[in-house]
Amino acid sequence: MAFVPAPRASVSDHVFGQLRDAIVAGRYRPDETLPGERELAAAFAVNRHAVREALRRLQQLGLVRVSQGGATRVLDWRVHAGLDLALSLARSGDVLPVETLVRDMLEMRACVGVDAARLCAERADTDVVAALVRAAEDYGTLAPDLDRMAEANIRIWRLVVRGSGNTAYQLAFNSLVAGTFAVGDVPPDARAAELLDVAGHRRLAAAVASGQGVAAARHARALLTAPVTTPTTPTTPGREARA
Repeated sequence: MAFVPAPRASVSDHVFGQLRDAIVAGRYRPDETLPGERELAAAFAVNRHAVREALRRLQQLGLVRVSQGGATRVLDWRVHAGLDLALSLARSGDVLPVETLVRDMLEMRACVGVDAARLCAERADTDVVAALVRAAEDYGTLAPDLDRMAEANIRIWRLVVRGSGNTAYQLAFNSLVAGTFAVGDVPPDARAAELLDVAGHRRLAAAVASGQGVAAARHARALLTAPVTTPTTPTTPGREARA
């Protein structure tokens, strides 16, 4: 296939981005072999070092495997890639070619958040609990500004995940919130049902503060599944939050 010659600045990034997008879009199929370093260097009009660096990054993302003898074989990203792939694409303004990706990421966020809330109620230290209660109380003062509420919502959930004491959840959370859920733009209006539920955030914080893991999980589920299950319409002036 034809590639666009790389600009002089960040040639390795250019090669990496084009090859990544070609693989994810299916222009190179799983088990196919990429052109050799020399051929790629000529196609991109770059030196082989830039190509080698790009291939190394593709391998780190789980998109290719450099076989014995130097051949680079394409992997199935659905089997080998992780959240880092979605994050890499979001940073470049691209998204995975999956129509349901925003929904899928929101569903994953809900799964992590519900269990993190339960664990937070059971494990969090007093400092985290106090910070969470304060954050939930302050949250209502931001309504109905969805942009500011979205930022505060992330701060609340960061405290919940921190209080869970689960490192894997922490890393997953970081990936999910980077680059707006790592899937491109998710407008706050698409999450209005969740963000405007001030009372729901306070109930969550209260359940954590009282050590009620089951209740905390229930309140977390109600909040985090709202964007997936509730149709929303654009915000109108004077829209009131549920308090």
